[in-house]
Amino acid sequence: MSHHAPRLEDHFLTRRDFLQRCGIGFGALGFAALAGPQLFAETASPGVNLDNPLAPRAPHFPAKAKRVIHIFANGGPSQVDTFDPKPALTKWHGKPLPLDLKTERKTGAAYKSPFEFKPYGQSGIEVSDLFPHVAESIDDIAVIRSMHADVPNHEPSLMLMNCGDARLPRPALGSWVTYGLGSENQNLPGFIAMCPGGYPIQESQNWQSGFLPGIYQGNYINTAFTDIDRLIEHIRNPSATPKEQRAQLDLLQQLNARHAAKRQHEAQLDARIQSYELAYRMQLEATDAFAIAKETASTRAAYGDTTQGRQLLTARRLLEKGVRFVQVWHGDGQPWDAHDDIEENHRRLARESDQAIGALLKDLKQRGMLDDTLVIWGGEFGRTPVVELPTAGANAGKVNGRDHNHYGFTMWMAGGGVKRGYVHGATDEFGFKAVEKPVHVHDLHATILALLGFDHEKLTYRHAGRDFRLTDVHGKVVKELIA
Repeated sequence: MSHHAPRLEDHFLTRRDFLQRCGIGFGALGFAALAGPQLFAETASPGVNLDNPLAPRAPHFPAKAKRVIHIFANGGPSQVDTFDPKPALTKWHGKPLPLDLKTERKTGAAYKSPFEFKPYGQSGIEVSDLFPHVAESIDDIAVIRSMHADVPNHEPSLMLMNCGDARLPRPALGSWVTYGLGSENQNLPGFIAMCPGGYPIQESQNWQSGFLPGIYQGNYINTAFTDIDRLIEHIRNPSATPKEQRAQLDLLQQLNARHAAKRQHEAQLDARIQSYELAYRMQLEATDAFAIAKETASTRAAYGDTTQGRQLLTARRLLEKGVRFVQVWHGDGQPWDAHDDIEENHRRLARESDQAIGALLKDLKQRGMLDDTLVIWGGEFGRTPVVELPTAGANAGKVNGRDHNHYGFTMWMAGGGVKRGYVHGATDEFGFKAVEKPVHVHDLHATILALLGFDHEKLTYRHAGRDFRLTDVHGKVVKELIA
């Protein structure tokens, strides 16, 4: 005899429900009892509020940084033309180097940098004339001249730098940071990826949440546009008032909740429910965050009226509003991937970005934000100190560019507890391979998490019966980089 009123949904079964009710479910119950409740569980860290997964959370230990701007120089900028001067290349220019160069493509003689280096600041760190505005803040920067990765190919190197694994789908660095810390603004995403003109190589995998809940995925913004309605699609609903939208959303949430109650935990459904709520809350907050016209004329002029300038000024505004992690891409339509014409390529790209990055560093410092904001700059790898020879498809037959180089390259970090005015490690005399204090990408990730207050071995998520982490089974914190 029924003890409740009949409900229409009780008369519909999923295939899983049907099979379980027909007897196969008894076997599943018996197996589950033997295997234990965690066999297929997706479990969040104990501090995560499952009702509000973006709620702010404390890290493992006191943090030096609480938010991040990652400026991704897409394509692989040349270390020997930017932040790693090599006078020996001038001496050996046009001659074969006395090194066994295992490069991706056929390369030739040494190729000196077409740019001039000079020391800046009290630290005397040398920077090329490509980045005079960044160089003005060199005393706030830690330059890592001994980075290295695994392979000289864009796809796996982008994945390694962004997600900690070169091959398999894994959560992005920004997703891990947001999962660990939550967000300080519940009306905006915790992780935003700004990339003008469409997706880069590997597309949205660069800011994916992987097996983490979908709420931690990076929210893509096409910053080729300036109008808010094109920056963020469907940010406004022209056919319904906010009150009407709220009523519609409440009904939808009731239906979703009823659907979820009859099933096991489904990550896609949870992500869908959370995305509807976040999209509703974003309508006013996002419009204001991207309104850089509200900044003073002098501030806008300092950043420059360029795509990179607008991106970084918007990034600062997003951080002020509590967004945890902002990734700013540069060089997508014409990336730093200079197989040809490296002087023209790098000069143009540096001209697009140097003023804006320099303005960001000064602006953050003037506002008292640099102390707890970690700024990261670099690409997926570097470039060879020798010239690339003409090959089919890689270049246009010119002999004035550089091939990919994962053996040694440069990145830098500023603010957020890093040691300032400091150079870490070194490549060989020609700038090909990291030879002193090498820093692998896994080590960089471990250090970033340490600055944010996390033990990278303990920031984990249980997936498919295993505890996963950003650094997998690798990585060590580079303590010399931490102030």
